[in-house]
Amino acid sequence: MPRPALSIVIPVFNSEDCLRALASRLQEALSPVAGAYEVLLVDDCSEDSSWIVVDELCREVDAFRGFRFRRNFGQDNAIMAGLANASGDIVVIMDDDLQHDPEDIKLLVENMDDNYDVCYGYFLTKKQTKIKNLGSWLNNLIANIVLRKPRILYLSPFKAIRRDIAKEVIKYQGPYPYVDGLILGVTSKVTQVALEHQFRYSGKGNYNIRASLRVWLRVLTSFSVAPLRLATVLGFVVSGIGFVFMAIYLVQWQLGIRGPAGWLTVTVAVLVLGGVQLMSLGLIGEYIGRIFMSQNQTMQYIVDREVGLRQIDK
Repeated sequence: MPRPALSIVIPVFNSEDCLRALASRLQEALSPVAGAYEVLLVDDCSEDSSWIVVDELCREVDAFRGFRFRRNFGQDNAIMAGLANASGDIVVIMDDDLQHDPEDIKLLVENMDDNYDVCYGYFLTKKQTKIKNLGSWLNNLIANIVLRKPRILYLSPFKAIRRDIAKEVIKYQGPYPYVDGLILGVTSKVTQVALEHQFRYSGKGNYNIRASLRVWLRVLTSFSVAPLRLATVLGFVVSGIGFVFMAIYLVQWQLGIRGPAGWLTVTVAVLVLGGVQLMSLGLIGEYIGRIFMSQNQTMQYIVDREVGLRQIDK
Protein backbone atom coordinates (compact mmCIF):
# COMPACT_ATOMS: atom_id res chain seq x y z
CA MET A 1 0.00 0.00 0.00
CA PRO A 2 1.17 3.60 -0.56
CA ARG A 3 3.21 5.35 2.06
CA PRO A 4 1.01 7.56 4.29
CA ALA A 5 1.33 11.32 4.21
CA LEU A 6 1.11 11.59 7.99
CA SER A 7 2.19 9.44 10.95
CA ILE A 8 1.01 10.11 14.51
CA VAL A 9 3.31 8.67 17.19
CA ILE A 10 1.75 8.39 20.66
CA PRO A 11 3.57 6.89 23.67
CA VAL A 12 1.02 5.16 25.90
CA PHE A 13 1.26 4.52 29.64
CA ASN A 14 -1.65 3.75 31.99
CA SER A 15 -4.20 5.46 29.76
CA GLU A 16 -6.94 2.88 29.31
CA ASP A 17 -9.67 5.45 30.05
CA CYS A 18 -8.38 7.94 27.46
CA LEU A 19 -7.54 5.78 24.46
CA ARG A 20 -10.95 5.26 22.88
CA ALA A 21 -11.82 8.94 23.16
CA LEU A 22 -8.39 9.77 21.73
CA ALA A 23 -8.89 7.37 18.81
CA SER A 24 -12.31 8.83 18.03
CA ARG A 25 -10.99 12.42 18.10
CA LEU A 26 -8.03 11.45 15.91
CA GLN A 27 -10.23 9.82 13.29
CA GLU A 28 -12.50 12.85 13.23
CA ALA A 29 -9.58 15.29 12.95
CA LEU A 30 -7.62 13.31 10.36
CA SER A 31 -10.46 12.26 8.07
CA PRO A 32 -10.05 15.36 5.85
CA VAL A 33 -6.27 14.89 5.59
CA ALA A 34 -5.18 14.51 1.99
CA GLY A 35 -3.49 11.14 1.61
CA ALA A 36 -3.40 8.22 3.98
CA TYR A 37 -2.42 8.49 7.62
CA GLU A 38 -1.35 6.07 10.34
CA VAL A 39 -1.48 6.20 14.13
CA LEU A 40 1.26 4.38 16.07
CA LEU A 41 0.40 3.61 19.71
CA VAL A 42 3.49 2.51 21.66
CA ASP A 43 2.53 0.98 25.01
CA ASP A 44 5.40 1.42 27.48
CA CYS A 45 4.39 -1.71 29.43
CA SER A 46 1.38 -0.11 31.10
CA GLU A 47 0.22 -1.41 34.47
CA ASP A 48 -3.47 -1.16 33.56
CA SER A 49 -5.44 -2.52 30.58
CA SER A 50 -4.07 -0.02 28.06
CA TRP A 51 -2.63 -2.72 25.82
CA ILE A 52 -5.99 -4.51 25.62
CA VAL A 53 -7.59 -1.28 24.40
CA VAL A 54 -4.71 -0.65 21.96
CA ASP A 55 -5.06 -4.17 20.59
CA GLU A 56 -8.81 -3.73 20.10
CA LEU A 57 -8.39 -0.35 18.39
CA CYS A 58 -5.78 -1.67 16.00
CA ARG A 59 -8.01 -4.57 14.99
CA GLU A 60 -10.98 -2.25 14.47
CA VAL A 61 -9.23 0.56 12.56
CA ASP A 62 -6.85 -0.19 9.69
CA ALA A 63 -4.89 3.04 10.18
CA PHE A 64 -3.93 2.12 13.75
CA ARG A 65 -0.78 0.18 14.65
CA GLY A 66 0.21 -0.95 18.14
CA PHE A 67 3.47 -1.90 19.85
CA ARG A 68 3.95 -3.13 23.41
CA PHE A 69 7.27 -3.10 25.28
CA ARG A 70 8.43 -6.04 27.37
CA ARG A 71 9.16 -3.65 30.26
CA ASN A 72 8.91 0.02 31.01
CA PHE A 73 11.66 1.89 29.13
CA GLY A 74 10.42 5.49 29.33
CA GLN A 75 8.55 8.00 27.20
CA ASP A 76 11.45 9.02 24.97
CA ASN A 77 12.28 5.37 24.27
CA ALA A 78 8.65 4.80 23.27
CA ILE A 79 8.84 7.79 20.93
CA MET A 80 12.03 6.39 19.38
CA ALA A 81 10.22 3.10 18.70
CA GLY A 82 7.36 5.00 17.08
CA LEU A 83 9.73 7.06 14.92
CA ALA A 84 11.54 3.89 13.83
CA ASN A 85 8.26 2.43 12.55
CA ALA A 86 6.67 5.61 11.18
CA SER A 87 6.31 5.84 7.41
CA GLY A 88 4.63 9.22 6.89
CA ASP A 89 6.19 12.18 5.15
CA ILE A 90 5.53 14.15 8.34
CA VAL A 91 5.54 12.60 11.82
CA VAL A 92 3.53 14.17 14.64
CA ILE A 93 4.37 13.29 18.24
CA MET A 94 1.73 13.85 20.92
CA ASP A 95 0.63 12.68 24.38
CA ASP A 96 -2.08 10.12 25.06
CA ASP A 97 -4.20 12.09 27.56
CA LEU A 98 -5.96 14.47 25.13
CA GLN A 99 -4.26 17.54 26.59
CA HIS A 100 -2.98 17.87 23.02
CA ASP A 101 -6.01 18.51 20.83
CA PRO A 102 -6.01 16.28 17.70
CA GLU A 103 -7.63 19.18 15.82
CA ASP A 104 -4.36 21.11 16.25
CA ILE A 105 -2.38 18.57 14.22
CA LYS A 106 -3.28 20.40 11.01
CA LEU A 107 -1.92 23.66 12.50
CA LEU A 108 1.43 22.02 13.20
CA VAL A 109 1.58 20.60 9.68
CA GLU A 110 0.46 23.83 8.00
CA ASN A 111 3.22 25.80 9.73
CA MET A 112 5.91 23.51 8.32
CA ASP A 113 6.65 25.21 5.03
CA ASP A 114 9.84 24.74 3.02
CA ASN A 115 11.78 26.81 5.57
CA TYR A 116 11.22 24.48 8.53
CA ASP A 117 11.90 20.86 9.45
CA VAL A 118 10.17 20.90 12.85
CA CYS A 119 7.16 22.71 14.30
CA TYR A 120 6.55 22.72 18.05
CA GLY A 121 3.25 23.59 19.66
CA TYR A 122 3.53 25.90 22.65
CA PHE A 123 0.90 26.80 25.22
CA LEU A 124 0.44 30.23 26.74
CA THR A 125 -1.52 28.66 29.59
CA LYS A 126 -0.92 25.05 30.63
CA LYS A 127 -3.63 23.11 32.41
CA GLN A 128 -1.40 20.93 34.54
CA THR A 129 -0.07 20.73 38.10
CA LYS A 130 2.29 23.36 39.51
CA ILE A 131 4.95 20.69 39.99
CA LYS A 132 4.80 19.77 36.32
CA ASN A 133 4.92 23.45 35.34
CA LEU A 134 8.00 23.90 37.52
CA GLY A 135 9.62 20.83 35.98
CA SER A 136 8.91 22.10 32.47
CA TRP A 137 10.39 25.50 33.33
CA LEU A 138 13.56 23.96 34.77
CA ASN A 139 13.91 21.61 31.81
CA ASN A 140 13.56 24.56 29.45
CA LEU A 141 16.20 26.51 31.40
CA ILE A 142 18.66 23.60 31.26
CA ALA A 143 18.00 23.15 27.54
CA ASN A 144 18.75 26.85 26.96
CA ILE A 145 22.18 26.37 28.53
CA VAL A 146 23.13 22.88 27.40
CA LEU A 147 21.43 22.59 24.01
CA ARG A 148 21.78 26.30 23.20
CA LYS A 149 18.26 26.34 21.84
CA PRO A 150 16.55 29.66 21.04
CA ARG A 151 15.19 31.05 24.30
CA ILE A 152 11.79 31.76 22.78
CA LEU A 153 11.43 28.12 21.68
CA TYR A 154 9.42 25.88 24.00
CA LEU A 155 10.32 22.20 23.75
CA SER A 156 6.79 20.86 23.73
CA PRO A 157 5.96 17.15 23.61
CA PHE A 158 3.44 18.10 20.87
CA LYS A 159 5.40 18.58 17.63
CA ALA A 160 5.65 17.71 13.95
CA ILE A 161 8.88 16.69 12.23
CA ARG A 162 9.78 15.74 8.68
CA ARG A 163 10.47 12.11 7.85
CA ASP A 164 14.13 12.70 6.96
CA ILE A 165 14.70 14.34 10.36
CA ALA A 166 13.07 11.36 12.07
CA LYS A 167 15.38 9.02 10.16
CA GLU A 168 18.40 10.95 11.43
CA VAL A 169 17.10 10.96 15.01
CA ILE A 170 16.65 7.17 15.17
CA LYS A 171 20.29 6.64 14.22
CA TYR A 172 20.99 7.21 17.91
CA GLN A 173 21.16 3.73 19.46
CA GLY A 174 22.04 4.57 23.07
CA PRO A 175 19.79 3.49 25.95
CA TYR A 176 19.08 7.05 27.13
CA PRO A 177 17.55 9.05 24.24
CA TYR A 178 16.30 12.59 24.66
CA VAL A 179 14.28 13.22 21.52
CA ASP A 180 14.22 17.02 21.61
CA GLY A 181 17.99 17.14 22.08
CA LEU A 182 18.47 14.77 19.16
CA ILE A 183 16.16 16.87 16.98
CA LEU A 184 18.03 20.09 17.76
CA GLY A 185 21.28 18.26 17.04
CA VAL A 186 20.03 17.44 13.53
CA THR A 187 18.43 20.72 12.43
CA SER A 188 18.12 24.38 13.38
CA LYS A 189 15.17 24.95 11.02
CA VAL A 190 12.62 24.96 13.84
CA THR A 191 9.46 26.99 14.39
CA GLN A 192 6.50 26.94 16.77
CA VAL A 193 2.81 27.76 16.80
CA ALA A 194 0.56 28.81 19.69
CA LEU A 195 -2.01 26.20 20.70
CA GLU A 196 -4.54 25.81 23.49
CA HIS A 197 -3.66 23.31 26.21
CA GLN A 198 -6.58 21.05 27.13
CA PHE A 199 -7.57 19.48 30.43
CA ARG A 200 -6.56 15.85 30.90
CA TYR A 201 -9.41 13.61 29.74
CA SER A 202 -9.37 11.39 32.83
CA GLY A 203 -7.17 10.01 35.58
CA LYS A 204 -3.91 11.44 36.86
CA GLY A 205 -0.69 12.17 35.05
CA ASN A 206 2.39 9.98 35.41
CA TYR A 207 4.71 12.96 35.87
CA ASN A 208 6.64 13.30 39.14
CA ILE A 209 9.90 14.66 40.56
CA ARG A 210 11.69 11.40 39.78
CA ALA A 211 10.70 11.67 36.11
CA SER A 212 11.94 15.26 36.04
CA LEU A 213 15.30 14.23 37.44
CA ARG A 214 15.67 11.54 34.79
CA VAL A 215 14.98 14.09 32.05
CA TRP A 216 17.38 16.65 33.50
CA LEU A 217 20.16 14.07 33.78
CA ARG A 218 19.61 13.01 30.17
CA VAL A 219 19.87 16.60 28.99
CA LEU A 220 22.90 17.37 31.14
CA THR A 221 24.94 14.25 30.51
CA SER A 222 23.94 13.28 26.97
CA PHE A 223 24.61 16.51 25.11
CA SER A 224 27.26 18.41 27.05
CA VAL A 225 30.26 18.14 29.37
CA ALA A 226 29.15 21.37 31.06
CA PRO A 227 28.48 19.63 34.43
CA LEU A 228 32.06 18.33 34.51
CA ARG A 229 33.37 21.78 33.72
CA LEU A 230 31.13 23.24 36.42
CA ALA A 231 32.53 20.73 38.92
CA THR A 232 36.06 21.75 37.91
CA VAL A 233 35.27 25.45 38.32
CA LEU A 234 33.58 24.79 41.66
CA GLY A 235 36.64 22.86 42.79
CA PHE A 236 38.89 25.81 41.92
CA VAL A 237 36.56 28.26 43.68
CA VAL A 238 36.41 26.20 46.88
CA SER A 239 40.19 25.70 46.80
CA GLY A 240 40.63 29.45 46.31
CA ILE A 241 38.42 30.18 49.30
CA GLY A 242 40.50 27.71 51.31
CA PHE A 243 43.74 29.49 50.38
CA VAL A 244 42.21 32.86 51.29
CA PHE A 245 41.27 31.58 54.73
CA MET A 246 44.73 30.07 55.12
CA ALA A 247 46.30 33.46 54.33
CA ILE A 248 44.01 35.20 56.84
CA TYR A 249 44.92 32.72 59.57
CA LEU A 250 48.64 33.13 58.82
CA VAL A 251 48.39 36.92 59.06
CA GLN A 252 46.48 36.66 62.33
CA TRP A 253 49.13 34.26 63.69
CA GLN A 254 51.93 36.65 62.70
CA LEU A 255 50.10 39.52 64.45
CA GLY A 256 49.76 37.43 67.57
CA ILE A 257 46.04 37.07 67.30
CA ARG A 258 45.19 33.76 68.87
CA GLY A 259 41.64 32.51 68.74
CA PRO A 260 40.31 29.33 70.29
CA ALA A 261 40.80 26.25 68.17
CA GLY A 262 37.46 26.19 66.41
CA TRP A 263 35.90 22.90 65.54
CA LEU A 264 33.26 24.80 63.51
CA THR A 265 35.83 25.99 60.96
CA VAL A 266 37.19 22.50 60.51
CA THR A 267 33.74 20.98 60.27
CA VAL A 268 32.55 23.48 57.67
CA ALA A 269 35.72 23.03 55.62
CA VAL A 270 35.41 19.25 55.69
CA LEU A 271 31.72 19.33 54.76
CA VAL A 272 32.21 21.80 51.90
CA LEU A 273 35.22 20.02 50.44
CA GLY A 274 33.63 16.61 50.96
CA GLY A 275 30.42 17.76 49.28
CA VAL A 276 32.28 19.14 46.26
CA GLN A 277 34.29 15.93 45.95
CA LEU A 278 31.23 13.70 46.19
CA MET A 279 29.30 15.82 43.69
CA SER A 280 32.21 15.72 41.26
CA LEU A 281 32.59 11.97 41.64
CA GLY A 282 28.84 11.54 41.13
CA LEU A 283 28.93 13.51 37.88
CA ILE A 284 31.94 11.56 36.66
CA GLY A 285 30.19 8.33 37.64
CA GLU A 286 27.07 9.36 35.71
CA TYR A 287 29.11 9.87 32.54
CA ILE A 288 31.07 6.65 33.02
CA GLY A 289 27.88 4.73 33.74
CA ARG A 290 26.27 5.94 30.53
CA ILE A 291 29.40 5.05 28.58
CA PHE A 292 29.33 1.58 30.12
CA MET A 293 25.64 1.07 29.33
CA SER A 294 26.18 2.19 25.73
CA GLN A 295 29.27 0.03 25.23
CA ASN A 296 27.44 -2.86 26.85
CA GLN A 297 24.78 -2.41 24.13
CA THR A 298 21.93 -2.01 26.59
CA MET A 299 18.67 -2.13 24.65
CA GLN A 300 16.91 1.14 23.91
CA TYR A 301 13.63 -0.78 23.89
CA ILE A 302 12.32 -4.30 23.32
CA VAL A 303 9.00 -4.81 21.52
CA ASP A 304 7.02 -7.71 22.92
CA ARG A 305 3.90 -7.56 20.74
CA GLU A 306 2.82 -5.85 17.54
CA VAL A 307 -0.64 -5.49 16.10
CA GLY A 308 -2.08 -3.89 12.98
CA LEU A 309 1.13 -4.03 10.98
CA ARG A 310 0.90 -3.34 7.24
CA GLN A 311 3.17 -3.48 4.24
CA ILE A 312 4.17 0.08 3.39
CA ASP A 313 5.79 1.12 0.14
CA LYS A 314 9.03 2.82 1.18
